[in-house]
Amino acid sequence: MAVRTIEVRERVMAKNDELAAEVRRRLGEHRVPALNLVSGPGSGKTLLLERTLERLGPEMRIAVVTGDVQTQNDADRLARHTDRLVQAVVTGGACHLDARQVGSALEAIDLDDTDLLFIENVGNLVCPASWDLGEAAKVVLFSVTEGEDKPAKYPKMFRESRYCVLTKVDLLPYVPFDLVLAERTAREVNPGLTFFHTSARTGEGLDGWFDFLRAQVNASRPT
Repeated sequence: MAVRTIEVRERVMAKNDELAAEVRRRLGEHRVPALNLVSGPGSGKTLLLERTLERLGPEMRIAVVTGDVQTQNDADRLARHTDRLVQAVVTGGACHLDARQVGSALEAIDLDDTDLLFIENVGNLVCPASWDLGEAAKVVLFSVTEGEDKPAKYPKMFRESRYCVLTKVDLLPYVPFDLVLAERTAREVNPGLTFFHTSARTGEGLDGWFDFLRAQVNASRPT
């Protein structure tokens, strides 16, 4: 008997890319840069966003969409630091956000009253690498409590990202993590990565991160 193969994944990915292009068009029309924060679980995405909202919230209009497999705990944490809507996408088991979910979230955001959009993706270094959400760039977070070989183990995520935030650097004296080796490994995968060394707990390196975000917003505004 003949076998018929249905390429479901390719069709799903193609549809996602169409929706991502529409998300990108809408954001571009309103001059809103979007950053897709990706990482493994526990790398510090939510704490970095908390500090970002605390510092930059008074000077720029920041929208946030969070993704999690279960619960809206991260969204609840972030909502304490802003008077703007924080949207929680509970994937119900899915290991990543998709462009349809982000597009739906945009319906509740006044893009004319928004300077910057953060998408906090599900904690996973595999699945989110393949899904375009219409963002301007992926930002991968990489904690010093993880191994230096993370970029070699998960090359697609680091290859697809434009920026890399090394987090929890205040713990460097206490963990066997070689910062130079970690950066070198990441650059072997993606030579164009821009790095930030940060500790959201102590504030180390956050001024550089904040300046980067200001530059992203200023670059999107009409001259």
